[in-house]
Amino acid sequence: MSTPAPMPAPAHPAGPARPGPVRLWLVPTPGPALDPEPVVRLLRPGVPSPRPRQLPGPRPGAPRPAPAAPSRSLPDPAPVAHRLVTMTLEAFSGRRSFAQLRGAYTLPVFTAVSRGRRPAWCVDGTGPLVVGTVRVAEPVAGVAEVCVVARRNGRAHAVAVRLEAVDGAWRCTALQVG
Repeated sequence: MSTPAPMPAPAHPAGPARPGPVRLWLVPTPGPALDPEPVVRLLRPGVPSPRPRQLPGPRPGAPRPAPAAPSRSLPDPAPVAHRLVTMTLEAFSGRRSFAQLRGAYTLPVFTAVSRGRRPAWCVDGTGPLVVGTVRVAEPVAGVAEVCVVARRNGRAHAVAVRLEAVDGAWRCTALQVG
């Protein structure tokens, strides 16, 4: 008994497929699986425990990094974020110059904000802009992640801001307007 020959696939009604651009997506790879049981080393009686390796200290006269500014010396990030978001949305709507925001942002963020596309609801809005609820989370000292709700014409829009301590003041290192 012989096997039947494979039949060719029917032609697509739109015609033959044209080669198009290849799209690649980055897919996160899972890390190694964690062992649910903790590692326990049992030493035999009389065997000394291993000592941690001593790392060499800094060389004499070598420059030392400046200590990070503690967050208690910084102002409360909520009013800073409120003022920053208000000024940014005013700049998007044309009521304020972006040059006035230069000191509030790090250079890469300032460049992206001043040259980027403005949200349509900021530019085309005719009603008053109200910056309302501000929520702050400080994951580590010197970093504040802020979520702000802005309202215009009865619609609410989210604004996310990341503030970091730079030279003793809060500077915006990331901004996303929704």
